[in-house]
Amino acid sequence: MDLQELRNGIDDIDEQLLRLFMKRMELCRDVAEYKRQHDMPVFQGGREQQVIDRIRRLTGDSELENGTAALFTNIMDISKILQNRSLQRSVMPHSFTVPDLDGARRIGCQGMPGANSETAARMMFGERELVFYPTFEDVFRAVQSGELDYGVLPVNNSTAGSVNGTYDLMAKYSVYTVREVSVEINHCLAVLPGTELAGENGVRLVYSHPQAIAQCYEFLTANRLKTAEHTNTAVAAAMVAESKPEDRLAAICSVECAERLGLTVLARDIADATVNRTRFICISRELQADPEADVVSVMLKIPHTEGSLYRLLTKFFVSGMNLMRIENRPIKDGSFDVWFYLDFSGRLDDANVSALMSDLAENLEDFRILGTFKSFE
Repeated sequence: MDLQELRNGIDDIDEQLLRLFMKRMELCRDVAEYKRQHDMPVFQGGREQQVIDRIRRLTGDSELENGTAALFTNIMDISKILQNRSLQRSVMPHSFTVPDLDGARRIGCQGMPGANSETAARMMFGERELVFYPTFEDVFRAVQSGELDYGVLPVNNSTAGSVNGTYDLMAKYSVYTVREVSVEINHCLAVLPGTELAGENGVRLVYSHPQAIAQCYEFLTANRLKTAEHTNTAVAAAMVAESKPEDRLAAICSVECAERLGLTVLARDIADATVNRTRFICISRELQADPEADVVSVMLKIPHTEGSLYRLLTKFFVSGMNLMRIENRPIKDGSFDVWFYLDFSGRLDDANVSALMSDLAENLEDFRILGTFKSFE
């Protein structure tokens, strides 16, 4: 046989496999209808393991056992999604509260006037009065308790990556994301008048939020500047403004913040990347869905089994949903387990999304919807 004949043989087998696959999926639809009539769950772990064990025994080639197990695991995952999708057609679409950002009056963020969080809040809420809190957790606590209608927090930077504190608090508090915005970050090095970059009156220590320090790593390293972390860029700038000239302190903050506090800007645009943006989210104590929301955010934990992450990603591919972001954070319980945070394209009132949600809820021990919002990208 030449190569083309071998390829033709493979094509013939692929067509046979496809016909058998389609026939299997039709039977799965019948199974879904039976389960609907008898009020049975789609996921039945015992049956799934029986199928995989049987396939391994029938393989007859030890080198291919894992491959055939993976093949049929994928087929069964597709089957479960199809069954959930069939069952969702008989369910009325969910109704959600629409975010009332225009009518909100109790709005909060971390830091102080001049912080980037204030800029993000202004993008969402205009010039309405804001309540500033010392920490991210204070904002989460105020939203969950009902003290605030909405809270604004950073989640991700294009240069330094995730704001881990926000993700950890999403796991701790029962709140939901209802909107996100992207803020252009323009860091500068700000000092009291008379302080210089180097020399006898040179900067002794630079304060800022750890994210800002990370975003300006190259500038700080090139100028051999020592750093210290602070809760917020604007708060760090305020501390510098209140310090003594002989302390020779500096802050990484926005130019607007520096000018508001009467500080001298020694250097502008000091971030490593030319384009430096931070994503901010708006959180609410209730699950709310804007009519234009096209991104769904969830958090989940996957089991310590072979191929569990691969199977998870396959579900999104089969459902035709684009994974826009994947983050993970350790679960702080002494184990080495992690939470996965995923943003994917979709709408909560879409039957395919509902089917996927049902599948994840049934197959995972820990799963939670974190909200839905319109992507700015």
